Amino acid sequence: MNDPHGGRLVYNVLSDQERERIMAQQEEFQKVTIRDELVKDVKNIGFGIYSPLTGFLHEEGFESVVDCMRLPNELAWSIPIVLDIDTKIENDEILLVDTAGKIIALMKVEDHYTYDKRHFVKNVFGTEDTKHPGVSDIYTMNDILIGGEIQLIDREKAPFYEYNLDPKETRVLFKELGWETVVAFQTRNPPHRGHEYLQKVALEIVDGLFINPVIGKKKSGDFKDEVILHAYQILMDQYFPKGRAIMSILPTKMRYAGPREAIFHAVVRKNFGCTHFIVGRDHAGVGNYYGTYDAQKIFDMFDYQELEITPLKFEHVGYCAKCGGYVSMKTCPHEKMPPSGTKIRETVREKKIPPKELMRREVAEYIISIENPFVIK
Repeated sequence: MNDPHGGRLVYNVLSDQERERIMAQQEEFQKVTIRDELVKDVKNIGFGIYSPLTGFLHEEGFESVVDCMRLPNELAWSIPIVLDIDTKIENDEILLVDTAGKIIALMKVEDHYTYDKRHFVKNVFGTEDTKHPGVSDIYTMNDILIGGEIQLIDREKAPFYEYNLDPKETRVLFKELGWETVVAFQTRNPPHRGHEYLQKVALEIVDGLFINPVIGKKKSGDFKDEVILHAYQILMDQYFPKGRAIMSILPTKMRYAGPREAIFHAVVRKNFGCTHFIVGRDHAGVGNYYGTYDAQKIFDMFDYQELEITPLKFEHVGYCAKCGGYVSMKTCPHEKMPPSGTKIRETVREKKIPPKELMRREVAEYIISIENPFVIK
């Protein structure tokens, strides 16, 4: 099992005693309301998913990540984790609350600064095009960022509590299962046969499979979170050996930052305890903003000792009628039918079962039973 990124697993969660003290004194603190997606980031910091971060980035850290994909101490880190505000901060310590007014965390405000949004998006996303959903999100952010350590007050893991394990929990679970090597699979879609093939190939070389769907803000037309989870549970129950695969969610939004997000996703899975990470084609991509294998090539910019998680780089896979199964360009010379997400969506919208070469029938039957399985905005 891998050590956490930076060597220490962060767990910034207040004790019951400290929590009660803060709640009793809450009227003495300035309260700052944050968006639902920022609530996820706060909890990911507190539970150690974003180790070694103990809070939102200071200006020095922000600039270092944007410009160099590293924290100020030279540790690899590719996505800025920042908190934007539209409120004047009057105290050194504030309470972060969600849009319903629920207290989420105590934050020690150590820095506040302005930033260049164009420079941000150009470096992180490789484009300034506002049609890119990640770029569009940055341009809607407030103009002031604050940095500082957080201490988590709200430990609730809703929704999907049963699938929401933090790194302390997954590391215990991996040990109980006897897994010394664990491969993580990132997804934001229900499983198709191509993904199943990649997962099972990876399982030939490791002890266990950690299916880790991203649960959070997605673009219109993506599958709903609950559909993804239930579809994967069906696949695991019926097509994987018991004790070889588990599933837990990654509560965060998709940033669609392509190569940079691939590095970020790998580091996060390292914190969960994974030793390997599947990187397919166009990982975390959107539209035509990134090359097919850019998310794999970016790993060559880092030494293994920096990331300490092995990327498993897979080429295009597809179904070969002649070979009678899923293959890749490395193993088959024939014409292949690639697993098409677009075709699956079109078929599902028509309430039809996709071909067996694209999706397991049990999974497809569940999805088309849902009145509307897609995100609508």
